[in-house]
Amino acid sequence: MKKKLSENLTLFKTANFPYISNKKSNKKYLVTIGIGGNVGNVKQTFDKLFLCLNKNTKFDILTTSPLLENPPFGYIEQSYFLNGIIALKTNLAPNEFLKIMQRLEIRYGRKRSFQDAPRTLDIDIIFFDNKKIHTENLIIPHKDWANRESVIIPLNYMKKNKSNI
Repeated sequence: MKKKLSENLTLFKTANFPYISNKKSNKKYLVTIGIGGNVGNVKQTFDKLFLCLNKNTKFDILTTSPLLENPPFGYIEQSYFLNGIIALKTNLAPNEFLKIMQRLEIRYGRKRSFQDAPRTLDIDIIFFDNKKIHTENLIIPHKDWANRESVIIPLNYMKKNKSNI
């Protein structure tokens, strides 16, 4: 399914985006991550990430958004991005969680060349429970999340469709 929201914004539904779990989680922390990419077969990368997270006992995926195709910002001489949101629960502390997300980015081909560069997979921690963290390596809530269509539109879709966040 494909739904054009505007000239530059298109919503996509795939097998795993959107997704709503019917299982309850006993894990401690509710985490919202943003995923993005514009290099390679991004939908396939997102599906692989979903399956990897779903089979890992450290995580319980609660819900995902549809995927949003949107223009890049910052460095704009690159392809459009696909972005989505995954809400999950975990017992990991924020820094442990961050390390695992960074390892997953690398597993799926992420290369860090310059800020806002094209990438296969970018994983941002948008919210980590109700925590506020501001260290050199980690800022939660994610800096500037409220001004990014790539976060706001998928998040609003999830809220509108009464997901179990």
